[in-house]
Parts: sequence; structure tokens; C-alpha cells
Amino acid sequence: MPLAAMTQDPTAPITALVVDDHPLFCDALTLTLQSIADFEEIRTAGTLEKALEILAGGTDVDLVVLDLNLPDVNGLDGLVRLRTAAPKAAIIIASSMADNRMISHALKAGADGFVPKHSQRSVFRRAFEAVSKGMAFVPDGYIDPNGQGTDSADSHDALARLASLTNQQARILNLICEGKLNKQIAYDLSIAETTVKAHVTAIMRKLGVHSRTQAVLIAQEARFSRVLPNEE
Repeated sequence: MPLAAMTQDPTAPITALVVDDHPLFCDALTLTLQSIADFEEIRTAGTLEKALEILAGGTDVDLVVLDLNLPDVNGLDGLVRLRTAAPKAAIIIASSMADNRMISHALKAGADGFVPKHSQRSVFRRAFEAVSKGMAFVPDGYIDPNGQGTDSADSHDALARLASLTNQQARILNLICEGKLNKQIAYDLSIAETTVKAHVTAIMRKLGVHSRTQAVLIAQEARFSRVLPNEE
């Protein structure tokens, strides 16, 4: 990650992107980041689409600070899409939804750190220092809701469910993991968008989930790229 390179070259310029729909919080967080490190540029976006436009415009972002509740997205969908759009950036979630399960899901979905939204400046500093060294950051008091010793069983169950997917469903799930929408998937696979929707419904039913984000989390937990699906 670009931030990790700071430990080797402290003079390297750093660019940050703050994604939050509350202007006052954006301003406060910008000031906090400026007090933490010498950022070359700190940009802000009030929606996910605006953030994606900034990234698509060629801005080389090293750090993204993301709120999970935005006008055009809710929950982890925004994180999944931003991780795809900025694979080399460090992403810190700053959210009021800071229960243990949400933190766990955010880390599995690609976040590098999680800070409760109204934390003190010192907590943001610790989070920034951690991700700059390539380490994950969780707030004090965080307890992994999965506990120890459950990973193997959970992974086996996820693999069994993923193995039930057909080849076409597996391809579609991979594209969903890349953050692509139904229309983009239909174009990539040269099929109708209604067909994609039908496959997505079948995928979620087989995986026992109720959203695309939950499907992505299962795929990531089980390292989906290694799973060989059933034939059509």
C-alpha cells in the first residue's frame, strides 16, 4: 500500500479522500488529518458516486476515510465498490455503526481500519499510524464476534455453499466481488440484465444471504477464486 511506503520515505506526498455527507464532519476530519501528517491534498466527497468520480479522474489516493451511511449507499456496499476502485489505498471506516459485528464485516470486506465516528483525535492518529505500517486497526474494546476456533467450520460451510453454484453463477459472483452492477455484468457476459437479476437471486438463495454485500463477504471469507463450481 502507498501508505506503508511512508515508513521508508517520510517525505513522500500523501493524498487523502474523505467520503461523508456531513460538511461539518468533513471539515473536522480534514483538520484532524492535517494535524496527523503532511498531506499533499485532502479531497472530500458527499456521495459514493462523487468519490468514484474523483478516483476515476486519475487522482492517486493513498488514504480513504469512509462513512458507511451515504445518500446513495448504505452499509458495506460502498466499501466494496471503493475497495475495487482504489485497490492500493488504505481505507479507514469512520462510522457511528461501530458494533463488533459491523467492524468484523467491514474488515472482511476490505477495510484496513475502523474508527467510531466521534472518537477523539488521538484515536484517528493511532488508526492512521497503524494502516501506514500495513497493520489493521480496531477500536479499544473490540471483540471478534466469531470467536476463536470457529473460522475453520465457517470456512468449510461457506465452501460447501459456494460449490453449489453453477459456472455462470460463479462468474457473476466474481463480477459482483469486483463491484460491478447488474448492467455492467450483463454487458461483460453478453446476457440480458433480467437474466443477471435472476442469477443474483439464485446466488443469494444458495448462499443463504439477503444482500449482495453478504454474498461478497462469504466469497471473500472462503477465498472464492479457489472454489471450483458445478457445471451448468
